[in-house]
Amino acid sequence: MKTQALLERGAATAMTLKRILVPVDFSPLSKKALHYATRLAQQFGAEIDLLNVVEPEIPPAFDGFMIAPPPVLNGSRAHSAGQLKALANSVRNAGVTGVASSFRPGLASVEIVEAAKELDVDLIVIATHGYTGWKHFAIGSTAERVVRAAPCPVLVVREKEHEFV
Repeated sequence: MKTQALLERGAATAMTLKRILVPVDFSPLSKKALHYATRLAQQFGAEIDLLNVVEPEIPPAFDGFMIAPPPVLNGSRAHSAGQLKALANSVRNAGVTGVASSFRPGLASVEIVEAAKELDVDLIVIATHGYTGWKHFAIGSTAERVVRAAPCPVLVVREKEHEFV
């Protein structure tokens, strides 16, 4: 009885997506995540916000002290802007009219979560590179950190998975 009531109540409430955040690093896998987001945006009439985060390089340390503050790679912003524009145009060509893009320097997981809060997104669609074992331990997972801290649902797109869009 309880399950039936929950199903009936859930069926009466339609799911809506108005804004989708897609972090991109221009890898084939992040483009796959954008494909998922584009299909969802088409289906729900949602807007897409593309986000590229460039993490600063860590300068060499001497005896535990950093020599200089971490710089962002030279030319990264201009290069990213061109690639973001091309991705935004491809999404517009697919019929999604509300497309915005932005660039942020910083730690990817932190900047993605902050952007999601600031933009008040309904969904984050993010790719994971699927590292396991030592690589996962050493590199960590941006997607995993985003899932733990995000203010909204997160769809994680893996390299090897069943295509449903």
